[in-house]
Amino acid sequence: MACTWYAIRVAGELGPTALSAFPAFDYDIEGPDTTLTGELPDSAALYGALARLEALGLDLIDVRRIDDRASSRWR
Repeated sequence: MACTWYAIRVAGELGPTALSAFPAFDYDIEGPDTTLTGELPDSAALYGALARLEALGLDLIDVRRIDDRASSRWR
């Protein structure tokens, strides 16, 4: 089964502690928001990442399934 790439945008600039909760993701801080980009094996892994966001009290802005990493930039 192929993995799927996701871009998850959250409000705020995440620091090292919050980012350490998402070791499978690359990150990009863009203005007031942080975008986490990574490849996940299935929907259960996506729900797990979203549950970590909630547990950390982070504000979710958007979740996007992306075809490749080049299209993960928010413009």
